[in-house]
Amino acid sequence: MPGEDEQHRRRLSAATRWVVKVGTSLLTDPEAGLNKAAIDSLVAQMAELRGDGAQILLVSSGSVVEGMQRMGWKSRPSELDQLQAAAAVGQMGLAQCYESAFRGFGIVTAQVLLTHADLADRERYLNARNTLRTLLSLGVVPIINENDAVVNDEIRFGDNDTLAALVANLVEAEVAVLLTDREGLYNNDPDAPSAQLIRQARAGDPELLRHPRAPGAFGRGGMLTKILAAQKAARSGAATVIADGRDPRILPRLRAGECAGTLLTPGTGRLAARKQWLAGQLRGNGEVVLDDGAVRVLRESGKSLLPIGVVGVRGAFRRGDIITCVTRAGGEVARGLVNYSSEEAARIAGKPSGEIEAILGYAGDSELIHRDNIVLTG
Repeated sequence: MPGEDEQHRRRLSAATRWVVKVGTSLLTDPEAGLNKAAIDSLVAQMAELRGDGAQILLVSSGSVVEGMQRMGWKSRPSELDQLQAAAAVGQMGLAQCYESAFRGFGIVTAQVLLTHADLADRERYLNARNTLRTLLSLGVVPIINENDAVVNDEIRFGDNDTLAALVANLVEAEVAVLLTDREGLYNNDPDAPSAQLIRQARAGDPELLRHPRAPGAFGRGGMLTKILAAQKAARSGAATVIADGRDPRILPRLRAGECAGTLLTPGTGRLAARKQWLAGQLRGNGEVVLDDGAVRVLRESGKSLLPIGVVGVRGAFRRGDIITCVTRAGGEVARGLVNYSSEEAARIAGKPSGEIEAILGYAGDSELIHRDNIVLTG
């Protein structure tokens, strides 16, 4: 019988839907902008996977650095408006380069720019999901990036590792490949003589957070963001591979089940589609503080959250908003769609459900958050 590592690697060979994220360091040069030879090599690998029956969604960094080169800037600007301008200029070159490379293999591409708001709103989330799934069914490769030209620090994903993980949730991909300039995740500083490559681990293992590598000069991400992204991807059952994008055969090697890079496996099965969306939200519109009994019921029994288990309400939210459920100490427990506004929730907090009508003047839902609309996050 094959070992656990081999079994997981074999799943990569059988996977039909791949999200491939390519980092800035692989695609660009601070002096020359886009590295077209590197892009051509990556596109050739993705075309090979497509020929083997895999669907590919590409999440690509590089627009800001390309924009900097086109504008003649030598260092990454710190002002938001200049970063947005660089992204807008560079996105043109990035799309053109990919479109030309894929066209050489007879593959049609589509540019998809997303913001956090697109995935935070249920209707827009479903629209994005349907668009991407339709593009895949038509044989098109979606090239996805954050819409840096319009987002700000309050509404951005933060890095394309996170975006890749949420895209994997969005389309129910089996694999998310995060290509970087290292062989994978190490148990120590990768430049240290004692450093060893971690071949396989479970996404969410707290030991992985002990030695994250800092981000590079031109990118926002680093090993820490990849570890956290793997946790998000695992919520929909996707495995994550952190691998060396400088290897000219890395994607075909992974497709063949070779032991390359670091494989981070999901610890549980897939969540329902609605709960995938809830788990993927980067922040809620408010918080409710739970007593110890409510925390235990949510974590152990998977039941609905009743008003009687709430000891505090923070922030302003409306009925139907996503809110965060936290412990008395502030630790996150779950997120869900709330049945009452913050004002109403504050009035019924700590009260039995049978008293809701008398307190509010109408008979609303007995649950503050129904079990079908709540997902554990901590």
